[in-house]
Amino acid sequence: MLKRERQEFILREVNLHNRVLTSDLSEAISVSEDTIRRDLSELADSGKIIKAHGGALSRSFHTSFQANSVYSHDKKKCIAQKAVTLLRDGQFILSGGGTTITELAKALPATLQATFFTGSLPAAIEYIQHPSVDVIFIGDRISKNSRITVGGDAIEKINQINADICFLGINALDMEKGLTDNDWDVVQIKKAMIRSSKKVVALTIAEKLNTQQKIKVAGLEELDMIITELDSDDKLLDPFHRAGIQIL
Repeated sequence: MLKRERQEFILREVNLHNRVLTSDLSEAISVSEDTIRRDLSELADSGKIIKAHGGALSRSFHTSFQANSVYSHDKKKCIAQKAVTLLRDGQFILSGGGTTITELAKALPATLQATFFTGSLPAAIEYIQHPSVDVIFIGDRISKNSRITVGGDAIEKINQINADICFLGINALDMEKGLTDNDWDVVQIKKAMIRSSKKVVALTIAEKLNTQQKIKVAGLEELDMIITELDSDDKLLDPFHRAGIQIL
């Protein structure tokens, strides 16, 4: 793989998954970790990523939430528009973090009367703009990688909630491995959210389907619905249909 192709692959992985590890990139491309580190340094110097200990972070996620800087913004906006059709007055809604969740928060109908629980700073800022929505922020230590609260206090608070619906922004989803992520602390928060919700809805751009990360969040059987930008009858979604998951 040429250097240009290698760096294009790295940039896509960073933007797709928000956070990548040097070791995972090395394995995926079959080059040394030293080579990956040099590539990350060059991409960081050119302002395309943020270099972090052991890997890299997406600059579009961590420095700006403007539409023109969000990866696959139009697709995420489409997903958000689908997701809001599930909302009803009086619901208790639990939502995670990520740019797709932030788009959901922006898309709420102005007349909706509901209660949102979240540990996501960007989502909370958007939720409080809506006149009839109550927002309960789940406080604890803030993860700089994900911009959500993580830790034992956050998990304990989530465990006290009996949410009608949970919206999860996801990192990777695979038929065999289920829902996976690459951040241990975030995984524990997502597990707690799933346990505390009657209905679990995964929001994801189609690029994240049939991909996997190192840490398991949940099996497919724990998801009630998947929302992507694709039409629900798209062939890519057939395996998830057969697994009994609703597709919107």
